[in-house]
Amino acid sequence: MIKLSVNGRPATLDADPDMPLLWALREDLQLTGTKFGCGMALCGACTVHLDGQPVRSCSTPLSAAAGKKVTTIEGVGATKTGRAAQLAWLKLDVPQCGYCQSGQIMSACALLAQKKSPSDADIDQAMSGNLCRCGTYNQVRAAIHDAAATLRKGA
Repeated sequence: MIKLSVNGRPATLDADPDMPLLWALREDLQLTGTKFGCGMALCGACTVHLDGQPVRSCSTPLSAAAGKKVTTIEGVGATKTGRAAQLAWLKLDVPQCGYCQSGQIMSACALLAQKKSPSDADIDQAMSGNLCRCGTYNQVRAAIHDAAATLRKGA
């Protein structure tokens, strides 16, 4: 039995500790917003927060989440940063196909939690592990700047 907190709620999973966290979230907890992309931690589609830090859930064993706080795209909107990022994504119409966007938002929120006024270079570095087949990188950058401005205003 592995105990953890997912989106602020306690969860107990009777699952293989070596199972990727991604599959525990999607299959056992029915939180399907986190996507499977490559299975090798290269594309970022599976990004979630583990105790506030972005991790690739496809390569993170469930055992690594034991006793920790996991935040997924379904729960990040409960935070000011997550809400600001999600609203900026909508305002600027960032997604095209949308497949990578949950991972993009999770990485953006981790950046915004650490840097209130990220530069383009900061954004590029923080987002470098998130691939988008549709090429929405400029829109992602603009949305991060928009969310940062919203957060600085205290909204």
